[in-house]
Amino acid sequence: MKTLLYAVTALAVFGLAFWAYRENYATQQVLKETRNLQREIGAAQVRLGVLRAEWAYLNRPDRLIGLAELNFDRLGLLPLRPDQFGRVDEVSYPLEQDFSIANGVDVSGLNRDRGTGEQP
Repeated sequence: MKTLLYAVTALAVFGLAFWAYRENYATQQVLKETRNLQREIGAAQVRLGVLRAEWAYLNRPDRLIGLAELNFDRLGLLPLRPDQFGRVDEVSYPLEQDFSIANGVDVSGLNRDRGTGEQP
């Protein structure tokens, strides 16, 4: 009886060791993927910073004014002035349309026969 108990205990220890070995490598793989994702996120943040800097550089007011003056004959763009802006209460919104349903179709008849539409 002792021999069977020793054998079962040894098998349990081997099984637990194998499980711990697999979990260790699975955890290392997840940590490696996490480091790679963090590295990619950092690179994306750097690219985003560069893009924001380029956008700010391209949208400089003096550059845009120069482009508007250069292309005035084709585009007809004028410089913006403070009096060209309005308030929100001055905006005229379109009137709401009445979406009334005429000739509606009843689609909620669950107890009807599918072929004829009649009650069973």
